[in-house]
Amino acid sequence: MAIIALVSAKGSPGVTTTALACALSWHRRLVLAECDPAGGTILAGYLGGALDGPRGIGELAVGELRDGNLETAFWSQLVDLDAPCRERLLLPGVVDPAQAGSISPLWQRFADFFGSLDKGQPQYDVIVDCGRLQVAGPPWPVLRAAAVVLLVTRAQLPDLSATRSMIRAIERDFTEHRVPPGTLRLLVVGDGHGKGEISKALRVPVIATLPADPRTAEVLSLGGTVRAGRPLMRAAGALEVPVRALLDRRRARLAWPAAQEVPDVV
Repeated sequence: MAIIALVSAKGSPGVTTTALACALSWHRRLVLAECDPAGGTILAGYLGGALDGPRGIGELAVGELRDGNLETAFWSQLVDLDAPCRERLLLPGVVDPAQAGSISPLWQRFADFFGSLDKGQPQYDVIVDCGRLQVAGPPWPVLRAAAVVLLVTRAQLPDLSATRSMIRAIERDFTEHRVPPGTLRLLVVGDGHGKGEISKALRVPVIATLPADPRTAEVLSLGGTVRAGRPLMRAAGALEVPVRALLDRRRARLAWPAAQEVPDVV
């Protein structure tokens, strides 16, 4: 299913919590990549700092700049969230802000590599936590390469106002770089304005809503036992269905002109 990127506007709920909930409840093999230039939090939070030694996208960037060995080094930098199954893998984000400068020139390289993972054996989806875009060196190439971009927002007016500005920024960038239409969707968290009202006001469809579930969000942020029956986990698992349906429709639409071509008869 290629790349599913999650991003938020200023003041919106934690993209990392949402991305991790999806990763832990997804039904296909996947890699969760922390590509937030502001830093990754899953190693220190959900995993409780239990791993020894540096690991993650920062180490990959250093190795790629030095040796150009991304394809071979990638798998050694992952953390198995469901050991030993290797069906839910984490690429941790940067832990030292100084690493962010090394990664910025490589966003396109990472985007191309992530896009190839659904064609390998075995195939992997890639959920990318892009964080907030109001930072230095945001991962725009990853967003442009994504099959679906989910802009995470709360359903309250202050958050929706910030989200409106982010939508316009993303749409301008996507138009400039000729990203196929229909890539961007809203993912709404918590109570407030309804899906139809939000879609109409912001002129972007709402793909799903996730419930406010502070107990589960705390576990995902600080560590503990994740219970699959909790509201957030059930909703995150169900998100895979509309995402896959959206991808199927997009692929069919993009393939339609070629399918309609009729060879000349001599």
